[in-house]
Amino acid sequence: MKKLIIIVLLVALVLIIAGCGNKRILDFEYVFDYAIVRMPDGEVVTIEIDKWTDYEGEQVQIWGKDGRIYLVSSINTVFIKEPR
Repeated sequence: MKKLIIIVLLVALVLIIAGCGNKRILDFEYVFDYAIVRMPDGEVVTIEIDKWTDYEGEQVQIWGKDGRIYLVSSINTVFIKEPR
């Protein structure tokens, strides 16, 4: 029984480490400073981000620091994190 528990824990650890990609372990929030969004009319807008969230599928909702709220496709959005 102990061997089974150890194997399950090792497999879980490997999956967690391999699945981290762009996140730190136990960090479930991305923090970005700006978003560049291509609007349906072709205009490109740079948004200073106050907060944002994503939904199932490809929708992203961005609250800009200017008070505007954008609901856009993630396909047309680039998020930028400035170095500190």
